[in-house]
Amino acid sequence: MKLDQAYSGNVFIASSENYQEAQAVLYGMPMDYTVSFRPGSRFGPARIREVSIGLEEYSPYLDRSLDEIRYFDAGDLLLPFGNAARSLEIIADYVKGLLADGKFPLGMGGEHLVSWPVIQQVYARYPDLALIHIDAHADLREQYEGEPLSHSTPIRKAAELIGGGNVYQFGIRSGMKEEFEYGRNHLHFHPFDVLEPLQRELPSLAGRPVYVTIDIDVLDPSAAPGTGTAEAGGITSKELLAAVHAIAKSDVQVVGADLVEVAPVYDHSEQTQIVASKLIREMLLGFVK
Repeated sequence: MKLDQAYSGNVFIASSENYQEAQAVLYGMPMDYTVSFRPGSRFGPARIREVSIGLEEYSPYLDRSLDEIRYFDAGDLLLPFGNAARSLEIIADYVKGLLADGKFPLGMGGEHLVSWPVIQQVYARYPDLALIHIDAHADLREQYEGEPLSHSTPIRKAAELIGGGNVYQFGIRSGMKEEFEYGRNHLHFHPFDVLEPLQRELPSLAGRPVYVTIDIDVLDPSAAPGTGTAEAGGITSKELLAAVHAIAKSDVQVVGADLVEVAPVYDHSEQTQIVASKLIREMLLGFVK
């Protein structure tokens, strides 16, 4: 896929048609080949775009409108179905090109494994990178059923790449005992809650390049049932929006972000897709300066 390839279907509201002038590029990573429960997140990016038509371009939270920034919706990357390794290579090559062009990469998944090649490329450009990970699941396994390429492993891979002291996890409420032990011993690990511990940690990240990865299943299933591995006991959409705004208004330098694991087939009410679309709007307006 060319960096400036325009999407032939729906695009996210207010997307520019000019890649060259764009500050940020929104792109989809439609892969769900390694999910351990319910597939379907490969359809997430397209549906998030489609429901964005119901949004206003103006954010009253940030007092900013999408017409104040320039971003390009490049559509979904063309990934070979079933080939996780090759798909990750394609994602890595694409994001490497975006960074070389000075674009802010904002990805939509897809399963959480798609974040791994993006983090690799962002870290190659920003060697003092920190990672903010907001999720229901720790994703700290070394492998799942013998497979190291799994949506259960990306944050463990990231921690081993950038150093556990540079990984900040929030909202975790599911995982193996060993994952929780690893998180407590090696990372900035904040299970169950998001906003309050995030607000405490943000001052320590002031001035640093930060990548933000959000799994929609950090939300309680009552707020977002459309995901592959829903976990009871999650946060509200109001708190997740507040977390995005806290990052946006802090002194950290957000250099890339993604939102993953929206699986539209499990939510006929569309509320998961709708909240995801609003989160994308807030991330664009809050992170792209």
